[in-house]
Amino acid sequence: MDWMAASFSDSLIVRIDCARSRRDFRQSLLETLSMRHKQKRLKSDVPGLDPVLGGGLIEGAAYIVQGRPGAGKTILANQIAFAQARQGGRVLYVTLLAESHDRLFQSLSMLTFYDAEMVGREMTYLSLLRTLRTDGLGALVELLRREIARRGTTMLVLDGLLIAQESAYSSLDVKAFVAELQGHASFSACTVLFLTSGRIDESSPEHTMVDGVLQLEEELSGSRTVRRLRVSKSRGSASLGGLHYYQIHDSGITVFPRLESFYGRPVGEDHAPQNRISSGLEELDLRIKGGLPVNSATAVVGPGGSGKTSFGLNFLRLATPEAPGLHFGFYETPARLASKARALGINLDALVASGAVTVLWNPLTENVIDSLAYQLLDAVQARGVRRLVIDGLAGFERASADAFRITEFLAALTNQLRVMDVTIVCTWEMKELSASSLNAATPAALSLFDNVIGMQLEEAEDALYQGMKVVKIRDSAFAPAITKLIMPDTIHGSHIGDPGPVATGKPTS
Repeated sequence: MDWMAASFSDSLIVRIDCARSRRDFRQSLLETLSMRHKQKRLKSDVPGLDPVLGGGLIEGAAYIVQGRPGAGKTILANQIAFAQARQGGRVLYVTLLAESHDRLFQSLSMLTFYDAEMVGREMTYLSLLRTLRTDGLGALVELLRREIARRGTTMLVLDGLLIAQESAYSSLDVKAFVAELQGHASFSACTVLFLTSGRIDESSPEHTMVDGVLQLEEELSGSRTVRRLRVSKSRGSASLGGLHYYQIHDSGITVFPRLESFYGRPVGEDHAPQNRISSGLEELDLRIKGGLPVNSATAVVGPGGSGKTSFGLNFLRLATPEAPGLHFGFYETPARLASKARALGINLDALVASGAVTVLWNPLTENVIDSLAYQLLDAVQARGVRRLVIDGLAGFERASADAFRITEFLAALTNQLRVMDVTIVCTWEMKELSASSLNAATPAALSLFDNVIGMQLEEAEDALYQGMKVVKIRDSAFAPAITKLIMPDTIHGSHIGDPGPVATGKPTS
């Protein structure tokens, strides 16, 4: 009995101590999370980068920016550095490369963010390659420590981490170098960017020591160059995973967060459609019980020449300046689109002049799929668009280096457009409109759409006519008959004629 009591007492003490430990751990965890939540973020002024990083670089943290020569590391670092200088910071940019600063400034001068007047004032450039070769890593750290303190540096960029690695006797020396430099910088609330053209393994000392790792990748996709960024490590930040396209242009680097990652859930409140909006074809509206559901997404599918673009133009002709429309296309130029509209009895030029319709054309050349999506969403937001026609979903497919993304991409895009109170009509070219082709072509993508209208070319009595078939209207009854589409009518635009030779069926839901 005594040993049982003693055992029970010891067990109770252990449980109490464990409970206290758990409470202490939870309290410590909450304090840590609270500190991270309060950590100051730096505004990079690199479009799209801060959302990918989970809000921006953390003040006083250390990051590795790695990528092959030509990937844009130096441009990215300088773009961030100049932004910090403009915001009142002081930047120390240290190179361990043989390239002279004159050549660096010559390259940077072609970019709009570069300001020569800031160099030598808020921006200090030092070449310390000789110090590294002569005195080693220890002397380099000591020199940087003094310079950070003397200049009141808020951001340190070390360009040439690979050179420092090659100068070390062992991985332990590299780890000590990164740790000491990071410690001095963190104590001074100085953010550090290590640039390297070497591939740093995730188990390397440098990778384990720093707070974040940004990988810049440049590769060929077919015959074009594709640039993508990945945050492979982000301590204390909920960064967006995966690969994100970026481009280099006159203003520097622009990052396009992967749409299905950034809009994993739509930003806004979704409402089940209650009202109807006219399709622009009166007879079709009658067949689908009053028109297309408001804030729905409609896919108009069919072969070339079957009337898909004409359908979209008729949908847009009912737009008004108070409830504007947008034509986002890849094929016809605005002039050719207006000419096609005139053939349908639609004065597109007048609609554009009144502010009722906006036409955005992106030729099928070298596009970036996420850049197109953000351009579209920005235009919808800025103009308060209510009727949207995306003429040619294949334009998004062609712009993606990853063909397997298209379903998730379209899901994110259509979900976000719905909560922005937009009724969407998208055209999608298919060689034929049979049940087998609809089931086999892109079933996952088509299932994203609330409504599917099939356009096809029918031959009867030695004549070719355009036919229309309602394939799907979500949560609504409709007549699935294939009917003639008669174009043009210079007064009312296109309209539906009598049912063609194909037998009509009973209404279905």
